[in-house]
Amino acid sequence: MPTLVINGKAPVVAYAELIAARIVNENCKDAITIEFVDQKGAAPAVFNGSSEDTFTAIISENPEVFGKLTEGVADWIKVAREQLVVKNFQQLSHSLEKLESVLNIRTFLLGGLTFSPADIACWGALRSNGMVGSIIKNKVYVNVSRWYTLLELKSAFGEAHEYLTKSMQGLKKASSSGKKKEGHKANFEIDLPDAKIGEVVTRFPPEPSGYLHIGHAKAAILNEYFAHAYKGKLIIRFDDTNPSKEKMEYQDAILEDLELMGIKGDKVTYSSDYFQEMYDLCIQLIKEGKAYCDDTEQEKMRAERMDGIASAKRDLPVEENLRIFTEEMKNATEIGLKNCVRAKIDYKAANKTLRDPVIYRCNLTPHHRTKDQWKIYPTYDFCVPIVDAIEGVTHALRTIEYRDRNAQYEWMLDALHLRKVYIWDFARVNFVRTLLSKRKLQWMVDHGVVSSWDDPRFPTVRGVRRRGMTVEGLRNFVLSQGPSRNIINLEWSLIWAVNKKVIDPVAPRHTAVVDPVQVTLEGEGAPQAPKVELKPKHKKNPAVGEKKVIYSKNIIIDKADAEVLELGEEVTLMDWGNVIITSKNADGSLVAKTNLDGDFKKTKHKLTWLANTDYVPIELVDFDHLITKDKLEEDENFIDFLTPQTEFHTKAVGDVNVKDMNVGDIIQFERKGYCRLDSKPEGDKPYIFFTIPDGKAVNKYGGKK
Repeated sequence: MPTLVINGKAPVVAYAELIAARIVNENCKDAITIEFVDQKGAAPAVFNGSSEDTFTAIISENPEVFGKLTEGVADWIKVAREQLVVKNFQQLSHSLEKLESVLNIRTFLLGGLTFSPADIACWGALRSNGMVGSIIKNKVYVNVSRWYTLLELKSAFGEAHEYLTKSMQGLKKASSSGKKKEGHKANFEIDLPDAKIGEVVTRFPPEPSGYLHIGHAKAAILNEYFAHAYKGKLIIRFDDTNPSKEKMEYQDAILEDLELMGIKGDKVTYSSDYFQEMYDLCIQLIKEGKAYCDDTEQEKMRAERMDGIASAKRDLPVEENLRIFTEEMKNATEIGLKNCVRAKIDYKAANKTLRDPVIYRCNLTPHHRTKDQWKIYPTYDFCVPIVDAIEGVTHALRTIEYRDRNAQYEWMLDALHLRKVYIWDFARVNFVRTLLSKRKLQWMVDHGVVSSWDDPRFPTVRGVRRRGMTVEGLRNFVLSQGPSRNIINLEWSLIWAVNKKVIDPVAPRHTAVVDPVQVTLEGEGAPQAPKVELKPKHKKNPAVGEKKVIYSKNIIIDKADAEVLELGEEVTLMDWGNVIITSKNADGSLVAKTNLDGDFKKTKHKLTWLANTDYVPIELVDFDHLITKDKLEEDENFIDFLTPQTEFHTKAVGDVNVKDMNVGDIIQFERKGYCRLDSKPEGDKPYIFFTIPDGKAVNKYGGKK
């Protein structure tokens, strides 16, 4: 019997899937088993063991209920999935306006006398969006509200939330009564072919030609996840077959970054360990007439491949090919340097990766491990399937841009008589206004756009960690995305929102004041001499420890706060009490009368403050994206879209406890946000804090207030 698993803790609850399943069950009792899980990291829904396009799967498998899945329905499903679940009001309102226009002349989205899967998908998306409730209630979009309310009258729609809530309560009750709560890693139910417990071997094969970026992190974490899920093994393998780009520096940095992420392979290997085996296999390929040497000029070869034209050297005799490869190319003679080896597959293939790809080429650059032992090196497409097969890899997980090359991968294994390796493609992680190309990132380092590969504006593992990303936050984000094949450009706010959930419960709370303005306190409760008390660093988590708080009759507050206060206004000094502004002096300073027991609920302004006795100079540094455009097209030069100013500095003072902090500590400055201490004072430099995004789109400092 088909089973639908709904994750009640998903950021976007799969109401559309739930409604569709309920409608199926109304037509045929218990046709779909509906289950629920309470797991933040799981996919919104899993249908028949897969988290891929679950709504479409339910619709497609029940044509007698929903009819044929038409192009129009598919288009609306896409709108629901991509546009109606966003929580940015400006973007959402634009989508609702389109919906309003369509419903102006129709009762339902596709017309007709009853709803269709298009209505289910869109209604479900809106029901899952917390911003929509008040919009429907206030009839901001009259037609949308009418349509939404009409569908809500139908039990499958209107009672879905109550059904979900009661089911989740049942799970919670079962858990609290000592029963084991059902867990379900819904994202990862991808049914790896022929995967057997204890026998799965995955690999993470970075090229040591740069530092790991966040895309590599996803690949590493997913490969580790499946290796452990099946109680198998993970191989960390350096794909070091191009000495022109590779350095020991990068290799060491990759191992350090993997260790920082908590990823440790069962063994670390190198493609260069198999140079002799690959050389021998290339000879075998040539002997069997499956490869040939070619000295065609590079541009001409590229044009011939594009146009499906056979190379003039394609039918060289086997003996001549062997001589060129083993004598000329291996020794990098003048003739050898002009040649490469190409696999003889199909020069007219519709899949252009099969048009006789290059599998070996000369390179005189000394290799960082094998030095000058070799002068010929295999290409990635020849090397990877061979080493995967030799090392016992069972499942090669790699990003979806390699999909066209999967046929080439399989051809290599078959042509070389090697064991089969299964491939699973997953979508690479793309972020808006972000470059992941090593070449382009290297250009930015070389031209001083950023300070180094660990610059907090960089998408490298080192960069995001220096900005304040935690290992747990990074892992949780990757696992929440799962091995989906859906390619989307993500907002950075998504990953920072995940990180916030990690740091918020444990980040000590401190105080910083920008452009200090003095306030003199008068009246009962105003300390005549400064006094120090110990207070919790985190009111909700005593385990975080205690901090020193200095109380004095002379305090400082932010200038921005001081400027908006009015004479006679009662305000709250956070974690102390209320005061009433009695004087605003010509020099900007203030005088206030204490009313420490006043009702803080009635005050408009809650102010952060510090005693004007002992504080620490600090600097808050905020950052913008390096690129001005969300997504660059292939014909666009990234240099034309560099953001003119991406770094913003704000001088401030912090409480005395800053002196006890260590580089890397993550805290929250009250009313200013989360920060990571990047460096301690040196010369004229104060304590430098990098602001950590919290998942909201608005930056707090510099030109983006």
